[in-house]
Amino acid sequence: MPMGMGPGWGRGRGRRRKLRMIGFVPEVRHFYPALPPMGQPKPPIFMTYEEFEALRLVDHEGLTQEEAGKRMGVSRGTVWRALSSARKKVAQMLVEGRELIILPQGNEVPKTPGEEEL
Repeated sequence: MPMGMGPGWGRGRGRRRKLRMIGFVPEVRHFYPALPPMGQPKPPIFMTYEEFEALRLVDHEGLTQEEAGKRMGVSRGTVWRALSSARKKVAQMLVEGRELIILPQGNEVPKTPGEEEL
């Protein structure tokens, strides 16, 4: 084994995902169409808390991606990717009449009220 390549290195491993600061954990995490689907129902769409938080900060609160990144403790590029993915999932949900379920990934840290901004 090459020097410095101890346990944890190898195929399929990467570096650990950075923790995301989440200022708002949604109370409602499941959205579904009012009318039952015609024919075979399509599988639900899953959105992460990270995607939800990026969508909330940029589209709901009106922050820039740079400001949202500072609040979440990630780069602007990470916010852009999460925001792009979230917008696509919301559009897909509306156009195709599919369920949307918001789930944590396990790397989110809820901010406590009064916590200082970065």
